[in-house]
Amino acid sequence: MPADRAPHHPLDGLHALVTGGGRGIGAAIARRLSHQGARVTVTARDPETANTAAEDLGDGAEGLALDVTDEAALRTALAGLAERRGRVHILVNNAGAAASAPFAKLDRAHWDRMIAVNLTGVYAVTHAVVPAMVTHGWGRVITVASTAGLKGYGYVAAYSAAKHGVVGLTRALAVELAKTGVTVNAVCPGYTDTDLSAEAIATIIRKTGKTRDQAVQALTAGMPIGRMVDADEVAAAVAWLAAPDQAAVTGVALPVAGGEI
Repeated sequence: MPADRAPHHPLDGLHALVTGGGRGIGAAIARRLSHQGARVTVTARDPETANTAAEDLGDGAEGLALDVTDEAALRTALAGLAERRGRVHILVNNAGAAASAPFAKLDRAHWDRMIAVNLTGVYAVTHAVVPAMVTHGWGRVITVASTAGLKGYGYVAAYSAAKHGVVGLTRALAVELAKTGVTVNAVCPGYTDTDLSAEAIATIIRKTGKTRDQAVQALTAGMPIGRMVDADEVAAAVAWLAAPDQAAVTGVALPVAGGEI
């Protein structure tokens, strides 16, 4: 893969697939990769969300309805995508979900749901896309994990277990593919200013009676930066890992967490 691209368009001509790209961190990543020249395909479970996100990116983008927990449908959709738009050069596994519960009340359905979307879904998309990367000798796999994949948090045991699994998968696959031209990395955001954090803040307010400012302070108490991370800051880290000149950066779980880790 040539590395002599214009500095402001380092991803020119590359096809980037961003799962869960309809909002929040995923949407910020899709914008950043598009601005750097990539042809971006954005996925969401809801077709309207996916198509709207692609329209916001402009020419060269496509929306794709995709449920990462439905492996059979996923493989069919990705095969069709490859026929229409060519192979995926950059895969960003961003689709995920978070739900909290005390461990004593964490039932099997909750556990299975968190593992399915946050870990098995990453496996399924990566497993479908990586072989073509290896065949062509170049690729980037970047998964949005979490600081919950690097440390423990109370009340999110299933989510944290899934994100720890993602980090383990990243490190293992990076070693396996190290000589193929395919890099495999993760970014691990701390609490980020997205709809997902807004839901967590609303839960704190509802259960504790705190004000919004107090709830935000509670969430970010362990972050020396003293604020939530901005989604664009996570996107910038992903774009850096996606760049052609980062061929020696692999197996990394990069915290984007204001000094928390």
